[in-house]
Amino acid sequence: QVQLVESGGGLAQAGGSLRLLCTASGRTYPNNAMGWFRQPPGKDREDREFVAGLDFSDGDTAYIRSVKGRFTISGDSAKNMVSLQMNNLKPEDTAVDYCTVGTNIATLYFGSWGQGTQVTVSS
Repeated sequence: QVQLVESGGGLAQAGGSLRLLCTASGRTYPNNAMGWFRQPPGKDREDREFVAGLDFSDGDTAYIRSVKGRFTISGDSAKNMVSLQMNNLKPEDTAVDYCTVGTNIATLYFGSWGQGTQVTVSS
């Protein structure tokens, strides 16, 4: 079992920046990846979309096309920590962002989830 806590969400203007942080605790082994999903307003849990992932074993990263070039994921596996630097925010980035852990990037959806942090971007 893994417990995750997200922080750093808030209100930003379009073109602004926010930095999210996630810290995992508990039994994190054998998870090698951490990442972020987001749930837009008015959507259900099953509508959560992948945003970014980081594989600590080789440093590989993955992003959805809509955030590529604007968001940067980084982390420290020894501290079970991952961050998401979000630049040039757009209104469509408004969502509750959730941190996940998994054995690799492809399995992040099936791993443990945090409680989420709200990101709101005004136009």
